[in-house]
Amino acid sequence: MDIKSTKYYLYWLFCQFELITCSYLMEPWEKLLFYTFNLAMLATLLYTAYIFVPGHLCSAAQFFWHFFGNQHENAVSIVK
Repeated sequence: MDIKSTKYYLYWLFCQFELITCSYLMEPWEKLLFYTFNLAMLATLLYTAYIFVPGHLCSAAQFFWHFFGNQHENAVSIVK
């Protein structure tokens, strides 16, 4: 795939996005606000996923390891 067809494909995707969101009907200042808000929400979502998803996956894995009987011994049982 060459760069020119990739450029046209990305342009086609952007046109599809504008058609789906009806942003092609907006004034330029409205588009700026709309795209700024959407990018801010996307950045917030990606940041939140980057920060919190690994911790939740670790907690879920520990829960399922405990649930299926592969639990770690605690320090009290090792001392006895």
